[in-house]
Amino acid sequence: MAGPADLIETPRVHFAAAAPVVEAARRWQHWLAVERRASQNTLDAYSRDLAAFLAFITGHLGGEPGLEELANLRVADFRAWLAHRIMKGIGQRSNSRALSSVRSFFKRLDHEDLCHNPALALLQTPRAKPAGPRPLSHDQARAVIDTVGSLAETEWVSKRDTALVALLYGAGLRIGEALGLNHRDLPAGDDRADASLLITGKGGKQRMVPLLSVVRIAIDEYLAVCPHTAEPGDPMFVGVRGGRLNPRIIQGTLQTLRGALGLPANATPHALRHSFATHMLAGGAKMRDIQELLGHASLSTTQQYTEVDAERLLESYDAAHPRARG
Repeated sequence: MAGPADLIETPRVHFAAAAPVVEAARRWQHWLAVERRASQNTLDAYSRDLAAFLAFITGHLGGEPGLEELANLRVADFRAWLAHRIMKGIGQRSNSRALSSVRSFFKRLDHEDLCHNPALALLQTPRAKPAGPRPLSHDQARAVIDTVGSLAETEWVSKRDTALVALLYGAGLRIGEALGLNHRDLPAGDDRADASLLITGKGGKQRMVPLLSVVRIAIDEYLAVCPHTAEPGDPMFVGVRGGRLNPRIIQGTLQTLRGALGLPANATPHALRHSFATHMLAGGAKMRDIQELLGHASLSTTQQYTEVDAERLLESYDAAHPRARG
C-alpha cells in the first residue's frame, strides 16, 4: 500500500549550482518528503525558495556556487539576498519562510558533513509586521453610528451606545479614555462652537480634543434620558446598574453589529480611532495635528495609524465626519 510520501511529487526545479550542491538539494527534497513528511505545498515552496536563493548567489558571486562557496558565504551575503527580495516587493512572511527554507538546506548539508556555515545563525528572521486594526470606510463608520443604538432594549442604553460610538470616532479616543470620562469633564454652558474635552491618556498625559457639535448633541440626548445620578464625579458612561461602563459591553455590541451589517472583523472600538486618524489625514489634516489629537508621543505611531492605500484615500469624503454632513 502506498504511504503518504509516495503521493508527494518532488518538484523538478532548476538549482543553479555545481553538481555536488544540486545532488545535495535533491537529497534534501527527498528528506523533506519522506522524513519530515512535508506537504506538497510546503515541498514546492521550499524548493522554489532554495532555487531562487541559489540563482541569486550565482549572480552575486559571478558563477554557480559549489559546497566551498556556500560554506564561505558571509552574513552580508545573506543580507544582500534578503534585501534583493525586499526590493522586489516580496513580503515579510514570504521572506521569513524563504530564510527557513535556506536554513533547512544548510542544516542538511551540515548533517551530511558537506558544508558548515555559521553565518546563518547570526542572521535574524524578518519579523512580520503585526496586523493592527484597519480603518473603516466612511460608509461603514456612518453605518456603525447610525445602527448601534438599534441593538439596545431600552431607549437610554440605545442613546448611550450611539453617543459613545460617535465620541470614539468623532474625537479619536481610546475606549479607556472615553469610558474614563466623568460628568465634570464635559464643557460647561450651551456654546458648542468651540467646545473641547480634556482627555487624560496613557501615562497621565493630558490633551485637549475638539468636541464636535454633533457628538455633543448625541451625548446630551443620552444624558437627558439616563436614569442614573449625574454628580460631577460620576462616570459619564454607565452600565445598567449605574457603575462605570465595562469596555466588554461595547466590544460585544460591536461584535454583534458586525454580523448584522456584514462588517469585517476589524470593526472594533479601536478601529474607530484608526478611522478618525485616517479620515482626518484624507481630509487634509497635518500629521503633527493628528498626532496631538491622538495623544501619541511618537510621530511614527501616528503614521502607523494613518497607513492607508491609494484606494482608501480616493474614497475619502469631503468633510471630516459622516454625521457632520447632516
